[in-house]
Amino acid sequence: MSTPVISSREADVLALLGEHLSNAEIAAQLFISVRTVESHVSSLLRKLAVPDRRALSRRAAEFAPVQMAAPVLPAPLTAFVGRVRERGELAEALKKHRQVTAVGPGGVGKTRLALAVAAELAGEFADGVWFVDLAPVTDPGRIGDAVAAALGVGEQPGRGIDDSVFAVLADRQALLVWDNCEQIRDGVAPFLERLLAACPGVRVLVTSRARLMVPFERVFPVPPLSRDGGGESEAVELFLERAAAVGLSWDESVRDTVVALCERLDGMALAIELAAARCPTLGLDGLVAGLSDQLRILAGGPRAADRHRSVRAVLDWSHDLLEPADRALLRRVSVFVAPFTAEAAAELAGFASLDPGAVADGLAGLAEQSLLTVTPSAAGTRYRALETIRQYGAERLDEAGETEAVRSRHVEWCLDRAAGLLDAGGADWRARFDAVAEDLRAALAWAAEQPGLRADAHRLALSLAESAFTRNLPGESQQRYEQAAALAGADAEAGESLRLAAAVAGCRRLGDDMFRLHRAAAEAARRAGDLAGTGRDLAAAATVAYRFSSEFTRIPAVEEVMALLEEARKLSGAGAPDPSAADPAVADPSAAVADPSDPAADPADPSADPPDPSASAAVALAEAAVLADAFGAVQGATDNTVEETIALAERAVALAHRAGDPVAESAALDALSGARSWAGDSFAAAAAARRRIDLLTPLPPTPARTHELLDALAMASGTALGAGGLAEARRWGRQLAGHPLLAEVGHHATSWLLVADAFAGRIGEVLTGSGRFLDAWERGGRQQSFSLGPAAASVAMVHGLRGDRAARAEWLGIVDCAGTSEEYRHGYGAILDAMVLLHDGDAAEALDRLAPEPEQVWKWVTWIWLHWYVALRAEASALAGHPDARARTAAARSLVAGNPVATAHVDRADALLDGDLPRLLATAKAFEAAGSRYQSARTLLLAGGEHAAAGAAVLAELGLGR
Repeated sequence: MSTPVISSREADVLALLGEHLSNAEIAAQLFISVRTVESHVSSLLRKLAVPDRRALSRRAAEFAPVQMAAPVLPAPLTAFVGRVRERGELAEALKKHRQVTAVGPGGVGKTRLALAVAAELAGEFADGVWFVDLAPVTDPGRIGDAVAAALGVGEQPGRGIDDSVFAVLADRQALLVWDNCEQIRDGVAPFLERLLAACPGVRVLVTSRARLMVPFERVFPVPPLSRDGGGESEAVELFLERAAAVGLSWDESVRDTVVALCERLDGMALAIELAAARCPTLGLDGLVAGLSDQLRILAGGPRAADRHRSVRAVLDWSHDLLEPADRALLRRVSVFVAPFTAEAAAELAGFASLDPGAVADGLAGLAEQSLLTVTPSAAGTRYRALETIRQYGAERLDEAGETEAVRSRHVEWCLDRAAGLLDAGGADWRARFDAVAEDLRAALAWAAEQPGLRADAHRLALSLAESAFTRNLPGESQQRYEQAAALAGADAEAGESLRLAAAVAGCRRLGDDMFRLHRAAAEAARRAGDLAGTGRDLAAAATVAYRFSSEFTRIPAVEEVMALLEEARKLSGAGAPDPSAADPAVADPSAAVADPSDPAADPADPSADPPDPSASAAVALAEAAVLADAFGAVQGATDNTVEETIALAERAVALAHRAGDPVAESAALDALSGARSWAGDSFAAAAAARRRIDLLTPLPPTPARTHELLDALAMASGTALGAGGLAEARRWGRQLAGHPLLAEVGHHATSWLLVADAFAGRIGEVLTGSGRFLDAWERGGRQQSFSLGPAAASVAMVHGLRGDRAARAEWLGIVDCAGTSEEYRHGYGAILDAMVLLHDGDAAEALDRLAPEPEQVWKWVTWIWLHWYVALRAEASALAGHPDARARTAAARSLVAGNPVATAHVDRADALLDGDLPRLLATAKAFEAAGSRYQSARTLLLAGGEHAAAGAAVLAELGLGR
């Protein structure tokens, strides 16, 4: 049987699978994304025909070890000739300086020299050599995106793609090769300065036609190929090697002619290669004669002193030798930025004097003459012009007066491709997007500057925004939606684009942008004469300020938000809320959550409702957020009553349901979930969170729905945990961890799954998941969030149960940064610390950790922690012999009724107080049934005797044996 063919990167992944590393650990070591690792693993499973990762690990030994940091560089199709001196000098410059710019005219050979030197130095960079082609990039603001794409870096919520790149490279030893920087020098210089400051182990080799003009730059002029040595020179060697590649060979008698030819071409590598490609049809004499004529024409012009004249001369001469149809084809396909197919070329260039049916033959002819390069791909043969030739073609296009016609056709082609992307999915969707994305961006940049194409530019911006979001490029998606708003022909269209941009900003956890964009949407609605819409958008801004307050860099002042809410009320026709006027049926959470279609869930007096249902619902939600602080905002007030909060949240749910907007209803249910948690009703809070997922799951994956769903999954997991539904908490946590938009942000993706696994005693899963969490958290800038602190504390708890004090201390240090001290001290931290202390048999200290009455720490133990707090406090009281132990267990029992895990804790406490062994053993079964094997095993330990041995065996199986 033949050996399967696997790529070098797949071999790297396979070798690390053999070391039993997780996908996150492999991604970190190979400096690629977790999503890319998953793709390689899937490919390996298919190629090696094995069922699972374990089988892959066993097969790893059959393959030779691979270099960990293999150069990620393009593979040249032809041999590199000469440049011995320049290679050595450039390599030395890179060893001494962190940033070197290889400068020279187009066609001198900068890229080939840079690639050759980078390949030679690859072994000196532990994290590899990475190539970034900036030729397709026309927007200076998208340099970070190009670098991220080359590195396989995804965007981090709460930060732009530039900062994500810096975070990933911060502790890396890598060489980056940035090719073709001249057209975006204004963007390269500041980005490069920030990169080098943030990433001390990174060096950057830039190729450009002009220096970057930055103080830290080391300029390396790339000269033409040497003509020293006559017939043995580097220039002659290159010509003869390329001529031999097309089947020509000469005796020594032609060397003098070749020497003269190379002198005329000034040793310019591209010019020599183009001339060599003409040899089969023209011969040496024809080459010399044709080039001599061109040089005479150019001799008196302003290019005579420009070393670049040799390339232009050869291009002019090659162009003039083409048939008219081939000239038209070359200049027209120059508008393509990315590799293109023959079909695309026919669609774009096949008009007027050029027959579409002749395009395929024309492309082949241009490729034979080295004017185009051929790139095989899974989708078929693609063609591409080198950047120098593409720019030359663009000049010819302009001279022919065809720029507007061809670029307009390019815009039409891009609109068609963009629409096709949105209409068709499939496993190859990402590849199809990547194949046309740069052309879409280039077409949009040109069309946006043409007054007559504003409508087309608007459509293209919207299509690109939607496709970019689907492609998990939320930073670009937000940018394109904002661009679409600026290009919109009507204020109403602009407002809709701004709302979409705000939703994408929400997915990126950028509270400031959400706030700004909702306010901008309000202004667009005001200009359009839509007062109700203005009120709706102002209310949305007010809600965002409180609902996502932890995601702001500048938290909006209370006065500012109150002013927005007041204006929203006036514009939408809503007065101050009167929660007491609501139908009593709405006060029943089952009416508002379990069956919102019941007419009784609407306000009692429909005639009092504002005329616009969506505006009314938005204002109601803002009132629940701002006036009653249903979301527990950073700047929220503390003097509202729980009853008022619940009433306002229920009103928001009812009005959103009446408006027929599931996304708005989900947001209102989030407020109700929060309100119910403040009331200590963990089950109603969990029910509201579950209802959100039911509402959102059937909807198409728009930015607003996606943002809402990510939040809903997190809340469903957390509230299920609070109600003792460990299996549910894990199910929602797994869905959140597997969401494509969070593939690059493992800390946010896995946070709730880590908490659920820790409470369930799934030690192995926590230890595995903690690696992905920590790696992503550090790369993401060590962010602080209400969910990250509990996740880190849960990992610390697991290490405490394992007796690993050093690891526990390390993770508690992470808690200090990822969470807030008050929440840890009085809330989840008290619970998790107590679990470790009880495990160690230190009941008195555990009780001290849980000493405050629940009412004293209400702010921190409500929401999902209340049942755990009172149940563990009762158990610690029983084990420590506290005089109020029975009273505490009785109080806890009534509160946690319906929570299987917390009830088992209370039952265990009672059994311990009564010395009732059968009842104690019954709690072991209750814990097992509830999905908590750890607590089941610990119960057996407390039972003693033969039961203790069985419990110890289970703990050892869980990874807790000591």
